[in-house]
This record gives sequence, C-alpha cells and structure tokens, in this order.
Amino acid sequence: QVQLVESGGGLVQAGGSLRLSCAASRGIFDRLAMGWFRQAPGKERDLVAAINWIGSSTYYADSVKGRFTISRDNAKNTVYLQMNSLKAEDTAVYYCARSRTTAPDRASEYVYWGQGTQVTVSS
Repeated sequence: QVQLVESGGGLVQAGGSLRLSCAASRGIFDRLAMGWFRQAPGKERDLVAAINWIGSSTYYADSVKGRFTISRDNAKNTVYLQMNSLKAEDTAVYYCARSRTTAPDRASEYVYWGQGTQVTVSS
C-alpha cells in the first residue's frame, strides 16, 4: 500500500522558516518525481515544488522561487521542503505527492497523496 506521511507543519511568524518532511513507504519512491502541493481555503490545489529521482531537475512555482527548496534522500525514502522567508500568503495545507512519471513539472501526473500538513504564517 502506498503511504506518504507529511510532518513539520505549524504556526510561524512572517519571515520565519519551516521544514516539511514526507516519508514514503518502501517501493513507491523508485525513479519517479515527488512534489509538494498546497491548498489554501477556497482555492485549488497547486504544485509548489517538485523534484526528479536524482535531484537534477526541479520545479518551483513563481510564488516560491528563491524562498523554498525541495530536496530528497532516496536512501531514507524522504522528500523535504525547506521554506524560508515565509509570507502570510503561504498559509495553506501542504501535501506531499508522488508522480506517475519522472518529470517533476507535470502536475496532473501526481496520483498518490499524503494526508497534508497545515502551515500557518501569521503577519
């Protein structure tokens, strides 16, 4: 059974940092892209950052470029999202997801999802 478990969310002041982690069950990590999505109340779920298997290709939404960094440790079946210089508009539920493909930027190809972790940035 495919399992993705996020952790690291919480409440932080604007300008602060958080690091999200996503632990994947064995066997689902192999050679496929991983990504982080977010969904704010009343808005669609959007792809925020994604990374291919070996970390040579990444995708970032324009709104987070220069502030967020995605990385993965394949030996630990874990993907991370380092979020710096957080803004109130970053407030959302953040979801870890696994793609069906190796390309990180194809949002429609992400089919396995974690339960989400809340990130709240106070201004």
